[in-house]
Amino acid sequence: MLVEKKLSELEIGHYIVDIIEQAKNYKITHACYVETPRTVATLHNKGVVSVMIDTSKTRYPTAIDDDEPEVQNPDSAGEKSQAGFIKRMTRATEIFKESKRLQKKIFHDAQSGRELDLAPVMEATNKVIDEIFQNSDALASVINIRKKDQYLLEHSVSVSVLIAIFAKFLKLERNIIHQLAIGAFLHDVGKIMVPDAILNKPGKLTDNEFTIMKTHVNHSIHVIERTPNISKLSLEVAALHHEKINGTGYPYKVRGQNISKYGRMIAICDIFDALTANRVYKDGFAHIKAFNILRRMAQEEDLDAELVDSFIKCMGVYPVGTLVELNSNQLAIVESSNPKDPICPKVRPFFSMQQHDYKPSKAMDLSEEDDFIIKGVRPDDFELDMDQVMEFLMRQG
Repeated sequence: MLVEKKLSELEIGHYIVDIIEQAKNYKITHACYVETPRTVATLHNKGVVSVMIDTSKTRYPTAIDDDEPEVQNPDSAGEKSQAGFIKRMTRATEIFKESKRLQKKIFHDAQSGRELDLAPVMEATNKVIDEIFQNSDALASVINIRKKDQYLLEHSVSVSVLIAIFAKFLKLERNIIHQLAIGAFLHDVGKIMVPDAILNKPGKLTDNEFTIMKTHVNHSIHVIERTPNISKLSLEVAALHHEKINGTGYPYKVRGQNISKYGRMIAICDIFDALTANRVYKDGFAHIKAFNILRRMAQEEDLDAELVDSFIKCMGVYPVGTLVELNSNQLAIVESSNPKDPICPKVRPFFSMQQHDYKPSKAMDLSEEDDFIIKGVRPDDFELDMDQVMEFLMRQG
């Protein structure tokens, strides 16, 4: 489990994954154990305030290591060919694009005052769920390919994908997952009623502007209520996506246990996607930073703390589809997570930092390689476009 610890809380044997809060700009080159008090002292001298540790890798001084060695199965589900990866990515990309096209039509219909046709939404979300049940990694990768000028369309689709992945992780019934995905798909339809000047304002909204912005939830509720055959659960999650545990959310200021588990789930997915997505006027946060913000919001009782921890565990330290810098001077895309060793996922290198050019390569399981992740990066850090990255990877198939 990933847990934030102040330096004063660190103990010998803790496994440090990343720096969370600091006064300077120090970077750890790779995950490491707290071997001696000197490790903590060094971090303190560098201005580090808190770090993230992986409690599953803690070394207990009195523990006896009597575990039997695991037998590796070369035919395990995690060992998939490059062609298989490319095929899944191609299929997931098309599903995402189809969903965006449908989302555009939904916004247009809502703006025109027409009733929404639920049938294509049910079909689109069913395709998403089918793909997630077969391989959630592919769609998780695709939602990281964002166009800065299409945030409104992509956000609703991405939140629908995220809540479906999260719900599957929580082992919810498929019928429930489908209703959650539909509600998330429609949750922001009311934003089409908000003036563009407010909706796309790059700076902080004034109090009056924020009051107008908040009305998008009421508009969404009104549109969804008028949609034939919509389920109560789909309407519920759309209506609750901006409510907070402490009662300071909107539009109804629902508090505590009055917010259903599903309402708490979509709030986390909605905020996570908003934090990590690139927009025309700002770049999204790295995933570790977004996780830290979610944890702080849970401490302030904006979000459900237990569900936040589950969501972070579901997504992984390095979520599938994100880019990482390797010690071997390569950039790689995270292809699949490793539940037993979260900081050592399976990655696919694609870019040489020395040559500053794309480079074909095979997938690597970092738990079996000498190479390791230095840090998570964003495409903009290296003047890369994620569409071009994915096109390059697909050509390799």
